[in-house]
Amino acid sequence: MSETFPEQLRQRLQAALARFPHAGSVPDGFPVDVKPSKDPRFGDYQTTVAMSLGQRLGQSARDMAASLLEHLDVSGLTEPPEIAGNGFINFRLTPEATGKAILQLAASPTLGVPQARAPRTIVIDFSAPNVAKPMHVGHIRSTIIGESLARIARFLGHHVITDNHIGDWGTQFGMIIHGWKCLLDRAALDQDPIKEFVRLYKAVNIRVKIEQFESALLALGKSRKKAGEDEWFNIERELKDIGAFFASTENKLLARAMQKPGDTLEQCREELVKLQQGDPENLGIWRQSVDLSLTALDKIYAQLGVTFDHVLGESFYNEALDPLVKDLVARGIARESQGAICIFSDGTLPPGEDPYQIQEDGAWKDNPAIVRKSDGGFLYATTDLATIDYRARHWKPQEIWYVVGHPQSLHFRQVFDAARRLGWTDSIRFVHVAFGSILGKDRKPFKTRSGENVGLVEVLEEAISRSRAFIESRETEEESEHTSFTPEEKNAIAQAVGLGAVKYAELSQSRTTDYVFDWDKMLSLKGDTAPYLLYSYVRTRGIFRKLEAPFTAPKKITLTEPEEHALARKLFQFAEAVPAVLNEHKPNVLANYLYELAKAYHAFFHSCPVLKSKGTTRSSRLMLCEVTSRVLRQGLQLLGIEVVERM
Repeated sequence: MSETFPEQLRQRLQAALARFPHAGSVPDGFPVDVKPSKDPRFGDYQTTVAMSLGQRLGQSARDMAASLLEHLDVSGLTEPPEIAGNGFINFRLTPEATGKAILQLAASPTLGVPQARAPRTIVIDFSAPNVAKPMHVGHIRSTIIGESLARIARFLGHHVITDNHIGDWGTQFGMIIHGWKCLLDRAALDQDPIKEFVRLYKAVNIRVKIEQFESALLALGKSRKKAGEDEWFNIERELKDIGAFFASTENKLLARAMQKPGDTLEQCREELVKLQQGDPENLGIWRQSVDLSLTALDKIYAQLGVTFDHVLGESFYNEALDPLVKDLVARGIARESQGAICIFSDGTLPPGEDPYQIQEDGAWKDNPAIVRKSDGGFLYATTDLATIDYRARHWKPQEIWYVVGHPQSLHFRQVFDAARRLGWTDSIRFVHVAFGSILGKDRKPFKTRSGENVGLVEVLEEAISRSRAFIESRETEEESEHTSFTPEEKNAIAQAVGLGAVKYAELSQSRTTDYVFDWDKMLSLKGDTAPYLLYSYVRTRGIFRKLEAPFTAPKKITLTEPEEHALARKLFQFAEAVPAVLNEHKPNVLANYLYELAKAYHAFFHSCPVLKSKGTTRSSRLMLCEVTSRVLRQGLQLLGIEVVERM
């Protein structure tokens, strides 16, 4: 279809408005809404334009509807429209229009989805994990939402540039480098670099905390000693005994950490300064850390089917930060405050909308964005502004989307406002695609029993393992076709179903809300889940495997049953669902559509025999199965979910 049914009806309604008796009172571009009917009893589509006209002209909506229909031509498209309720106009597609549209849908390379009339260059910033740290389950939201939005925007004809703005610079590298020099286990690094980085970081942290504990106790002991409390006199000797105990512990990392004399935190700071000043040894350790981390990240992204056009981390912009801050100061956008350089409100926005103002005790107070600390260090706001400058000059986007969690909302409001004051928003639209949190069944943040973040690798492995068990449990069911699965086929299906389940559990939720991570629900064959959708696709393909000869598309489609018509109507809505995702950057719009399509297909499957039917009825139903198969496959792929032919 070159145009969707709602668009065709909208055009015909606008033409009728031009011939409308009250046309002179209706402005050009008067909004005309056409939406799918929620209840098939009232047709396929409906409009409330008569209500809008009645409200504007002070007339009865039903009278406006009747007058409009006198000038409306729906020939070759719908049955005569009906007026319902307070002025709804309902449309029911003719069988001829429906059949013709199914054939057009099948012939369309985009399955009827219209291409963007004005394609835009869109930069999508998503995933962005820190290097030398494991990805945790929280990263799944940014990664999966961002990948899906990129796929959908490209499918619609936009020029999409994806960038993984990894955290490859910062204070954590002081600890990593210190740990590398003092505690590195080379064999462990070769086997699992990320795990070794975590061990180094934890070991150094242990030493820092012990030293801080020592300092606090010594200070307390001295204060008590001055007060004459004799029991605190021996605290220094007791601390030495504690240190000796830790130094002899079986925990080799902890023992080695305790044997390193001096102020560990200060040593970490010194290593960081040396790195920032270009010390060859520290730069070499940093580069190895980044390279090893990227290799580990690439394995996860490959497993998830996620790709990036660029991976430009924080370090890429180091040389641009100082000139940027000087420019902000020179242009009066930033100024010095208590030794730091900050961006304050310019007074152009009301307090409730101003990101540089917060309310405390009933009064509005300054809430500046710091772009350089008093010690000369730079912050995320500085790097993000430098990133925008680079993207604007080199990629020339019309839009930049940041797929980052809700807690960073204030940060991005400040960054976007600073970009406005720099004049960048004149040509670029900035969007914070914010999302909520993943919760456990107790509706608290999803954590391990020890309170740590749940590792993403562990989640994906668990998903595949549970999926494999699910597949094996179905091998004994009579209706299944999987008794001939090879081990390789089982593994491939387990990968697709397991990873698809995790992705769909994420994408079927509104990104702005929190959701509960529930293994049983996401792997169920019933309800709004990936296994249900994948099984629906498998069912469509199973019909064609049973054909004695290759299927050839018929030249004419004849639909007689309500379930046939309902399925066809749902297939047409694919062309509306895909573009609708980008209205609010919500992939769940597409996910919800696919679930509704799967339900319509199952209703059709149970009510309308395909292989047992004859003649035109059989070929028409096969065509419905073929188009359903293609729409399900394409829709799932836009969500980043790969289909399987059997399960």
